Amino acid sequence: MELTDRPTASPARPPRVPVPGRERGPAAPPAPELTRAWRPPGPLDPALVLGVLRRGPGDPALRTAADGSLWRASRTPCGPGTLRVARRRGEDLVEASAWGPGAPWLLDALPSLLGADDDPAAFTPRHRVLLHAHRRHPGLRLGRTGLVLESLIPAVLEQKVTLSEAHRAWRLLLRRHGEPAPGPAGSPAEGMRVMPDARTWALIPSWEWHRAGVDGKRSATVLRAVRVAPRLEEAAGMDGASAADRLRLVPGIGPWTAAETLQRSNGDPDAVSVGDLHLPGLVGHALAGARTDDAGMLELLAPYAGQRHRACRLVLLSGVRPPRRAPRAAPRDIARL
Repeated sequence: MELTDRPTASPARPPRVPVPGRERGPAAPPAPELTRAWRPPGPLDPALVLGVLRRGPGDPALRTAADGSLWRASRTPCGPGTLRVARRRGEDLVEASAWGPGAPWLLDALPSLLGADDDPAAFTPRHRVLLHAHRRHPGLRLGRTGLVLESLIPAVLEQKVTLSEAHRAWRLLLRRHGEPAPGPAGSPAEGMRVMPDARTWALIPSWEWHRAGVDGKRSATVLRAVRVAPRLEEAAGMDGASAADRLRLVPGIGPWTAAETLQRSNGDPDAVSVGDLHLPGLVGHALAGARTDDAGMLELLAPYAGQRHRACRLVLLSGVRPPRRAPRAAPRDIARL
């Protein structure tokens, strides 16, 4: 509302002064939609590639629409953005739409996100379980987001708790402190949210972390990470070993957290989640017929040096599971760092 020198209807009544935040004037025009079509260099399953970025079924930052398209809200170096990815029906072509200040960045990064930098031919299956999974999932590619903090913070939230607890914390924190995703996905009906920026993470009060079920150790790790966010984001352009060393300079970030982050931000095909409660047992049962520990898992994965993460993905996709002989682990029994 604009103040003018036009006389009011009643001289006794003072002119109305707009209250900041209550009257915003005409609604802002909707964010323009940018589009891009891209033909992948080989078989591609976008849902399989992007599925590892989802943090639970109610993730406010990643959704699958009824038509099969995938919607992803991200905070890019250029600002927040929303990306929609879909396969053109009957054609080997990916169509993408994007909204927000980060839209150009998201469309430029689309091939890398969908695994264009990955080389599936570098992997040679040496076990029947891996061979069958490799053949059944030709569209598996290891994509890279190029965004470190976006994968690091959810990984920190998953330390020492069940995935359901971590996913609940992620949902609550994004809904409370994130911002609506640009474009149609951010409408009240859709409710997609963009992850907070580093400053907003740093300003979340302790009781909000407690409300989300995040203990002091994990919240302190997040706070230490966001204080050096620019240095951590540099890891997206490093080789695997250097990137892991950069992340582990932050107290509270260990091998498991670094690997889980770099698998997504860098598309690292060799990053193994050492320290995971379940992965060694799954790999041991699939490749040797017996449960094993981290050392045994690394020994079994040694023939796949350079591609060990891909081997683990194929084990998980194989569906081969050891028989359950004990009750499920209690929420606080899971140790990850």
